[in-house]
Amino acid sequence: MSITGNTIGCKALTSNKPVFSSGPVYAVARSPLDGIAVRSSGPAEPPIKAPSLSPQVKKPPSLSPQGITPPRPSPQGIAPPRPSPEISPRSSAPIIAAVIFSFVVIIPSVVMPFILRARWRGKSEQDPQDVEDHHIKHVPGMPVRFSYQELYVATNNFNERLGRGGFGSVFKGKLGDGTQIAVKRLEKRGQGMSAFLAEAEAIGSLHHFNLVRLIGFCAEKSSRLLVFEYLSNGSLDNWIFMNVQRSFLDWQTRKKIILDIAKGLAYLHEDCRHTIIHLDVKPQNILLDSSFHAKIADFGLSKLINRDMSQVQISMRGTPGYLAPEWRQPLGRITVKVDIYSFGIVLLEIVCARRNVDQSQPESAFHLLTMLQKKADHQDGVIDIVENLDEYTRSDREEITRMIKVAAWCLQDDPERRPLMSTVLKVLEGVMEVDSNINYRFSHAMISSPAGNNHISSAPPPASVLSNPR
Repeated sequence: MSITGNTIGCKALTSNKPVFSSGPVYAVARSPLDGIAVRSSGPAEPPIKAPSLSPQVKKPPSLSPQGITPPRPSPQGIAPPRPSPEISPRSSAPIIAAVIFSFVVIIPSVVMPFILRARWRGKSEQDPQDVEDHHIKHVPGMPVRFSYQELYVATNNFNERLGRGGFGSVFKGKLGDGTQIAVKRLEKRGQGMSAFLAEAEAIGSLHHFNLVRLIGFCAEKSSRLLVFEYLSNGSLDNWIFMNVQRSFLDWQTRKKIILDIAKGLAYLHEDCRHTIIHLDVKPQNILLDSSFHAKIADFGLSKLINRDMSQVQISMRGTPGYLAPEWRQPLGRITVKVDIYSFGIVLLEIVCARRNVDQSQPESAFHLLTMLQKKADHQDGVIDIVENLDEYTRSDREEITRMIKVAAWCLQDDPERRPLMSTVLKVLEGVMEVDSNINYRFSHAMISSPAGNNHISSAPPPASVLSNPR
């Protein structure tokens, strides 16, 4: 070893003798734990003699860079580091058990309340209509359930509008198999998803030739659509009034239409599982197919009641000019007889080829019931309310007279004196005779009420939103 200035340089060791030098001396000691060189200043201390090497083993030359003291053996009295004791499987079992217990019991008991609260909050924020939609997605016996996309394609983006009614618009469409349909897109809804689907099932279960058939529906979130069979000749009001610019129906066709309407109403009132009061019978709600068979449509104001109930208390609804007088009574109790009254008005309009209330007529002929009341004072004078009698044969005139009497029978002020639709049907088919004790004093006939397509409803109709073209 040689010392130059204050730096200690190391050379290869050739002997075991210590080397001393004058001047400041730095003693270098090797830490037994980390091998870090420690320098200390002060008077020189006698160096610790390194243990001698075995004479058979030759020490290799030092590879340490110049200026770095090579490690020395540990000083006496300092024990070398002891290796960590190994953990036996038996001693680690309690630790493993504690970890498993914390994962199985402690952590779930802390975390689960937060998970349950988050799930409850998510359900509370869910759309109520979506919840209803999930629970009643499939109801046995219901018509076909279409997706909105299917009806969007079938109607070519709701391009061809057939008409607009009290609850929405009707569009023409065609299904993939070529079936033509009329799609009613509801815009005013008074009931939720459950009530809508329940009523779609009820109306869809009605199968009668003289009722417009409900093919299916669509109920997706806010969309409510009804799919009906398409009837090419439209509504009756386009065919029975002479002032309309269209081919006028002959008597035999009109007589068949009257019979069809009576059959449809008789089915609704007496042959269904529930008694169905239509509440809006008028020419606009009678549709004609390509062969001019009449079908009753638009159950938008209808009321379904149990068969053991003979009457129901509901708010006024319907169309002016076709309302029975009992509607004007406060909290009147309504029966199927209100439909029979409306049928009487429609029957007169078909026979006379004019509207019940026609402001284009002279004042004496303004109201059809007022005319009938005056003509009835004369023997067999009721047929005089029909214009252009010369165009009818003798046989036709006899049938017209009988039908006018049937209409008057249906228009009695007292609902109890009006016949059931099954009785009307028998009279029209010639099985029964008209009641000979008909009262032609129509007190309500003196009340002028505008006819048209407007509706009366003192409250939003809660019974139904199902409706077809008006």
